[in-house]
Amino acid sequence: MSQLNPEPPAPPAVRALSWLLAVTAAATVVVEVLIWWYADGADYGMSVRTGWAVLRALGFLLLIRHVRIGRASARPFGLILSVTTLFAVARLVVPKHGLPGVVGVLGFVLLLGLCTAVMLMLYKSPAVEAYLKRHPRRLTFDRDGIQLREVAPKRPPIPGWLLTVRVAGLAYGPLMLVAAAVAVGVLFHGKPAALPIIVGWFLAGFVTAYFMGLTTFFLVRGSRWPRLMLVALTAFALVVQLSLCAFLLGLDAVVRDGGPLLVTAGLALYGLWRTRRRAGAA
Repeated sequence: MSQLNPEPPAPPAVRALSWLLAVTAAATVVVEVLIWWYADGADYGMSVRTGWAVLRALGFLLLIRHVRIGRASARPFGLILSVTTLFAVARLVVPKHGLPGVVGVLGFVLLLGLCTAVMLMLYKSPAVEAYLKRHPRRLTFDRDGIQLREVAPKRPPIPGWLLTVRVAGLAYGPLMLVAAAVAVGVLFHGKPAALPIIVGWFLAGFVTAYFMGLTTFFLVRGSRWPRLMLVALTAFALVVQLSLCAFLLGLDAVVRDGGPLLVTAGLALYGLWRTRRRAGAA
């Protein structure tokens, strides 16, 4: 006899988190567009950074799906997304000259409160934590017939900090590509000789994204060699990002475009350090 039981409803805390993420996504778009609209003399770089910041709203929508289907990666994904979103908004709020506008400050405070609430629900809610630890539902065949039920995976569960390392590592490439896109603006200001450097910056971003994807794939599966490779890729990404930001865009861009990558790299390295005992036991 086949028993295809429907998916049980998500607990209230999970539904509340999904709505909170939807509100955060909408608020992110509204705040960033308002900051750009009221900015005094918004330039090409600010437009690129605003466009990237708006695209982060899609990340919150993807996070909603991760939460609804109970993926353990939702917690590190939410952590990286919240931290980098706040950095993305902060670099839009702070102008190159003068004090931040009232609209930008209020918008940043709003998003700070929303992202903090998201983090508290992801990491402090027992109901959400239990829901994200569920096993995936699969079709099973036994003496009772065909059933759709939770099935424990054959591999042991991946530690949360190792998932954080993977999510943070996958963010390196996009953060480098955004900075390279901002640097394209110097070509319109009498610096055509910078074109080869900018092309190399884009290539470095794509190379980092590709090798980081492979490295973290094997890392979460218990291999030892990816740990050293991840440290090397982190050093490479930071050297490229910080040096080229300073060379082409100035010290202001070192903070605006280097800061998010620096914080993300810090989370990745800290997660790698937190899981060092597991690597030693492998």
